[in-house]
Amino acid sequence: MAKPAKKRTPKAARPRPAAPLPAAGNLPSADVLDRLWSVVMERRAADPSVSHSARLLSRGTAKVAQKFGEEAVECLIEAVAGNRAALVGESADVLYHLLVMWVAAGVEPAEVWAELQRREGISGVVEKALRPKVLMGTTKIP
Repeated sequence: MAKPAKKRTPKAARPRPAAPLPAAGNLPSADVLDRLWSVVMERRAADPSVSHSARLLSRGTAKVAQKFGEEAVECLIEAVAGNRAALVGESADVLYHLLVMWVAAGVEPAEVWAELQRREGISGVVEKALRPKVLMGTTKIP
């Protein structure tokens, strides 16, 4: 008796193997954010005609925040569109502009890392319920 033919999954529907990770010593790390923040700090005094960071910072915190918002919206658009590669690129733009905004506002990464560490292990629902409901005269969205 012959064996029944095996059903084959169409090639497009088969799960793709994950891309191999770099060697352990070469793994990407959040340390890159601390290094990038240091570079942006150094560029504050640079000539705005040759440094994008200096040009952004010379425009003031409000303009830096506006640019961050624009980049965040572009990131959201790519996420909703399902464009993974563009989402990765836009995410890098968002992180860069967030760091520029921190520099403009005098915030150091260690302050943010400490706040994240403080929240670690606390339910997001509980943590959010403990936050003040009003921020700078506006009501936060629940």
